[in-house]
Amino acid sequence: MDFGLRDRRALVTAASKGLGRACAEALIAEGARVYICSRDPQSIEATGHAIGAAGWSAADVSREQDVEAVVRGAVETLGGLDIVVANAGGPPPGVFQTTPLDAWDVAFQLTLMSAVRLVREALPHIKGSEQGRVIFITSITARQPIANLVLSNAFRGAVTGLAKTLSRELGPDQITVNCIAPGAILTERVRELESRPDSPIGRYGDPAEVGAACAFLCSRQAAYITGQTLGIDGGWLMGVH
Repeated sequence: MDFGLRDRRALVTAASKGLGRACAEALIAEGARVYICSRDPQSIEATGHAIGAAGWSAADVSREQDVEAVVRGAVETLGGLDIVVANAGGPPPGVFQTTPLDAWDVAFQLTLMSAVRLVREALPHIKGSEQGRVIFITSITARQPIANLVLSNAFRGAVTGLAKTLSRELGPDQITVNCIAPGAILTERVRELESRPDSPIGRYGDPAEVGAACAFLCSRQAAYITGQTLGIDGGWLMGVH
């Protein structure tokens, strides 16, 4: 199936490894031209060469000036933007009673405001596309809070609310906005949390499975799918909504 992604211009953040890299690889495999970023200059350069990215730069998406710079770099390299995949590293684990207030401020900037700023900076360029797509990589915690992940539980849900709101506002411009909510996908983050694949499938998910879903939601075939959260969790979530 041709997803209609050849020569589409995409920015994928936090893409030196894990889910961001998997999304970038899937888009490149479909013929898209992809610009990537992450905080580590050496890692993002190595990944850029390895996956055949069109360009890359070091950026901390929790910082306003870095977001401005990375969107500018993507637009200059690609000649515009059709797709933004907003991804960021997960906030640290912890329970409410022992999580310091400054950790909330850090997580707010990393998880919620990075998404807000990326869309604000990229939107004037995406509006000129005939296949505009915004994808937020969130977490299954947005739909089912998980113990010891109070920061993720709070802010992933906020990003989901933002996505739903944007889907209404940007629909007239034919821009779709969706979330991908991974469960126990085998990344460094999951290894650090010692998360177990407690799902009917009975195994960890592969980052490539998240990448494939991202490519589909960016495709021309997904033009009528917006405001949705796609859970990739092996059936772990028991809710029917």
